[in-house]
Amino acid sequence: MARIKRGMTKHRRHAAVLALTKGHYSVRHRLYKRAKDSLNAAMAYATVHRRARKGDFRRLWVTRIGAAAKQNGMNYSTLIHGLKLANVEVDRKILAELAVRDPSAFTTLADTAKARLTV
Repeated sequence: MARIKRGMTKHRRHAAVLALTKGHYSVRHRLYKRAKDSLNAAMAYATVHRRARKGDFRRLWVTRIGAAAKQNGMNYSTLIHGLKLANVEVDRKILAELAVRDPSAFTTLADTAKARLTV
């Protein structure tokens, strides 16, 4: 059976890992062994932080909605409760966008929530 040399394959694999670790500190982007470890750690963090980012954005949206609700004379929880009672199905992402980019539309929604709460 013929002998198979892996020079090209190994070089390609090493080059791919070193390319992915470009920007890492010190030997973590120069030496293959250290780069491989660095890449494994980076990928693990990336996986965890992709999940965490969803919560981070939700917290940001809630903060923005709460601040806009305060400007309209109510707090976050009463605004959300009033919108639920009024059957307004707008998610927090869209509410936060309205609060930042279109305050008049947000005020309309806040008035709708207030009206529903007083009934």
